[in-house]
Amino acid sequence: MEKLESNQAFSQWKNEKSIFMFSADWCPDCRVIEPLLPEIEAEYEEYTFIYVDRDEFIDLCAELDIFGIPSFLAFDQGKEIGRFVSKDRKTKEEIEAFIEKLPGKQ
Repeated sequence: MEKLESNQAFSQWKNEKSIFMFSADWCPDCRVIEPLLPEIEAEYEEYTFIYVDRDEFIDLCAELDIFGIPSFLAFDQGKEIGRFVSKDRKTKEEIEAFIEKLPGKQ
């Protein structure tokens, strides 16, 4: 998984088929899904997965209405194509269902 390093990088990544995972080191629900992410990434190789540290990019999170973590935003060609945003713990099945519903996946 790539790690977001700057707001400029965000602008570049969102032009590709990408899924941003908003997380934080202190988030217990984020740590629970962390071991599952390599498997999910391998299953959906058409997407680039990018880790966004909520604490480093708090302004970006506010701009994107990300108020709970872990959360996922999907982009393609600069447009948001899906969001799975809440403060609830997410399961592997829920994350996969989110990705399966993205435009072009069906």
